[in-house]
Amino acid sequence: MKILVTGGLGFIGSHTVVELQNKGFEVVIIDNLSNSSIDVLDGITAITGIKPHFEKLDLRDKADVIRFFEKHNDIIGVIHFAANKAVGESVQKPLMYYENNIGTLVYMLQEISKLEKQNFIFSSSCTVYGQADELPITENAPVKPAESPYGNTKQVGEEIIRDTCKVNESLKSIALRYFNPIGAHPSAEIGELPIGVPQNLVPYITQTAIGLREQLSVFGGDYPTPDGTCVRDYIHVVDLAKAHVLALQRLLDDKNNSNYEVFNLGTGKGSSVLEAIQSFDKVSGEKLNYQIVDRREGDVTAAYADTNKANDILGWKTELTLDDAMASAWKWEQKIRNK
Repeated sequence: MKILVTGGLGFIGSHTVVELQNKGFEVVIIDNLSNSSIDVLDGITAITGIKPHFEKLDLRDKADVIRFFEKHNDIIGVIHFAANKAVGESVQKPLMYYENNIGTLVYMLQEISKLEKQNFIFSSSCTVYGQADELPITENAPVKPAESPYGNTKQVGEEIIRDTCKVNESLKSIALRYFNPIGAHPSAEIGELPIGVPQNLVPYITQTAIGLREQLSVFGGDYPTPDGTCVRDYIHVVDLAKAHVLALQRLLDDKNNSNYEVFNLGTGKGSSVLEAIQSFDKVSGEKLNYQIVDRREGDVTAAYADTNKANDILGWKTELTLDDAMASAWKWEQKIRNK
């Protein structure tokens, strides 16, 4: 029952490792620590009582990837998180994103195809839909031209997996299209730990509230939404992690309808940036210092999920609220600053 989790010390990866270990899986983590910390291993161990196997490895090094799979040829499933993921940064550094997000996926699939059991879960994104024509967004919504190189790497990544599945019937794959993961584990042992200036909303909120950042910039107050700010589907990371275990189990149990499937993962509810800030103010008792500034390139107006497919087929539903996520993120921020 050995599962490989690439990027397993990252935000979503670490929470998924916890849920896998809680279900009795043996986990091997690959991470190059470019946007994570080795301390996360201790957090996972504190929660589960089990220290996962860890290998520091850069998936851009093909020879190292080959050696890893020769050593661990008994892996029965792979959950692939390892990727750069900041929309704004991808606009500035497209080649870095294409090398890291596309090249490493190709190397992974080449080696997985040599395994006896080929079960693959891909960390995709709602960015593949661009600015959708209809809300909520179903899995049948057209994939639009990407708004950013990051979004394009997820579109191309899905195409690579789909094309590979067509010619390799042994490969079973599920692409999980996340909306906006936020929050932290309720234990505050693991959470979102951005290196440098956060590229995502919630860590910037918590870092501003604790005094690490002077002010939060809200990008755009003139969108055609109820309060003028972008609308997103904010999903608690623990709910998201549990969906990965269910998706993996679906493949292991041979319950998949085809060898390439896609599921949206969100709450099904859109919340504006200002609503997210109001939720944080409420649960933290803080008054956040923010300013509305110009729009940011690559952002869509609104995106939230139709979750019926994941609810019905995976048997998965979100259990935690926006307030729960904000409270856990704030608890996590306070803990890491106290350290």
